[in-house]
Amino acid sequence: MRAGRNVADRAELDELAQEVPVALEYNGISHATLLATPVDLEDLAYGFSFTEGIIRGASDVYDLDIVETEQGLIIQATIASACLNELKLRRRSLAGRTGCGLCGIESLDEVRRALPPVASRAGGHDPAAIVKAAEQLRALQPLHLLTGATHAAGWATSAGDILHVREDVGRHNALDKLIGHMLRHSHDTADGITVISSRASFEMVQKAAAAHMPVLVAVSAPTTYAVAMAEELNVLLAGFARENLFTVYSHPEYLGNKGAQP
Repeated sequence: MRAGRNVADRAELDELAQEVPVALEYNGISHATLLATPVDLEDLAYGFSFTEGIIRGASDVYDLDIVETEQGLIIQATIASACLNELKLRRRSLAGRTGCGLCGIESLDEVRRALPPVASRAGGHDPAAIVKAAEQLRALQPLHLLTGATHAAGWATSAGDILHVREDVGRHNALDKLIGHMLRHSHDTADGITVISSRASFEMVQKAAAAHMPVLVAVSAPTTYAVAMAEELNVLLAGFARENLFTVYSHPEYLGNKGAQP
């Protein structure tokens, strides 16, 4: 989408990021409405459903249709009947906002999920690989380079080579898209590095832990709740990953002794 701009009688064209309402329905039940960038929506549906605890894996999704309406898009998912009870327990009406992952939650009990800790990886990650992954992410965001208005989430190998990237106007959506892609294609998330182009809120840590991702690296700062959750769920949380440096906030024992110093 483009918009005209006149500055000192000079006309330029700007590319704008798309942001549309995307509703998710499960077996005909309306569950959530997000504001999202309408690309990789299948990944978004799988990732959101998984990190919200609605499905247990990709095989729980039997069918997926995307319907366009005048008001926005509707993702119609048919899921296993065994998941319906969990859906009803966790059902929440998210009148979604781009930067908010909690809109529509009715009680404090719904804020966080009960998740098992991620398998510990003491000494298994090279600091130089984290630096490499964070640096690579900057060049692998075509929507951001075009519009300046999107976030990204990338998954890198333990050597720091990014293999998969997803973008969205919402940072939560970008991570859900990445997780959904990994889930749909049966990619192992337990031996790699997840990099996000935003701050690290508690919900970003919670989503990473739900997907068994042991390392979460943000280019900006974490929150206190995010750090506490990362410590509890065995996630190495790093922030301010810029210019060959990063700050470790939880589980520094995951880092090996070789390579760049954090």
